[in-house]
Amino acid sequence: MPKFEKSSPELVARFDATAARFPKAERRKMFGYPALFVGGNLVTGLFAQKWMIRLPDDDREALLAIPGASPFEPMAGKPMKGYATLPDHVVADDASLDGWIRRAIAFGETLPAK
Repeated sequence: MPKFEKSSPELVARFDATAARFPKAERRKMFGYPALFVGGNLVTGLFAQKWMIRLPDDDREALLAIPGASPFEPMAGKPMKGYATLPDHVVADDASLDGWIRRAIAFGETLPAK
């Protein structure tokens, strides 16, 4: 497995504070980074200096229309289907970030449990 860049302590602290607001999501690690799971399905997490999120197609398209958002590619040229990254200005704003996390959790609740 390739070695990945660590997330900054500030981003991890931001993730932890946000995750605490969503107790029904399980906090685990994915790729060695903090992540939230619903029914065993990954719904959001950190990857290096990015915050990635899993959304249904229509929500993901809306997110990708926001400047700074992008498809999530854990390896260059290898996008992870169904995932995108949140722009920094969304991550910095509690109301905006929580709205996207709620959408991801709601989507995770529709997926078959693992």
